[in-house]
Amino acid sequence: MKERRWRGPDGRPSSPALLVALVLACLCLMALDAKGGDGSPVESARRAVGDVFGPVEATTTAAVRPLTAAPHWFRSRDAMQQDLLDLQAENSRLRSDLATADYDRNRLAEYDGLTAAAHSLGTTLVPSRVVGLGPSQSFSRTVTIDAGADAGVRPDQTVVNNDGLVGRVLRVTRSTATVLLIVDADSVVGARVGRSMQVGLLHGRGVLGADGRLDLELVDESAVPARGDEVVTWGSEAGGPYVSGVPVGQVTQVYSSVRESAQRAVIDPYVDFGSLDLVGVVVPSGTASDRSVIEADGSLR
Repeated sequence: MKERRWRGPDGRPSSPALLVALVLACLCLMALDAKGGDGSPVESARRAVGDVFGPVEATTTAAVRPLTAAPHWFRSRDAMQQDLLDLQAENSRLRSDLATADYDRNRLAEYDGLTAAAHSLGTTLVPSRVVGLGPSQSFSRTVTIDAGADAGVRPDQTVVNNDGLVGRVLRVTRSTATVLLIVDADSVVGARVGRSMQVGLLHGRGVLGADGRLDLELVDESAVPARGDEVVTWGSEAGGPYVSGVPVGQVTQVYSSVRESAQRAVIDPYVDFGSLDLVGVVVPSGTASDRSVIEADGSLR
């Protein structure tokens, strides 16, 4: 059997004595390094190697770091983009809430006022919203509301809002109705004035806005209304087209008609017809409707 011998890098057989010498040298170096301290020859060699390869390692680490950090950068970038989108959406929602805060507050106040009006008048109201104005080429002053026959609305019914009398229903479809405003030139409303309860007729001037006044003609030509007197509806038979006791406006001016020898008055209506939104149509109690109805006691049905 042949003896197996160690071979060196050049393929030649190595001497066992050389191998033993290498092992003894390694053991000596380990023993010297175990003592530690700055005086160790191993420590000097380690420093020398560190001085040579340290900058190379630092340079290599700096060059490789962007590559190893790339996945984390993409994950962080996606997260930041999502956070930015979330913040933009939240900012938009807050701006929208701020922009509609006054609108929602006004609507709530109008609805509360309409509930109070139903209770004060002792009537049942179908709430609805103004969705259109009469055509500009028409001389009539009308609005369209989003409640019609399906909601229990019929022609010649009184229309009010939280401030007072708005007008009367002219015609209806299944889902809408046309309302003639009391400021229309063809509108005539029976009214009572102040504490005297004098009866008269209110005529519209066909004008909206600040000049949207009403003219009052009293039945008793000798009666003289006073500035500041409140005017309410006289009321009609069976409550149509106007129920009684609805606030209309206030006397702002009194003048005499020389030709007719009668006292007349100018009435400033309580309703702002330029900003109509929520209104209520007076309907008989128990009317079938496709929407919630405000009862006379202020409850919803």
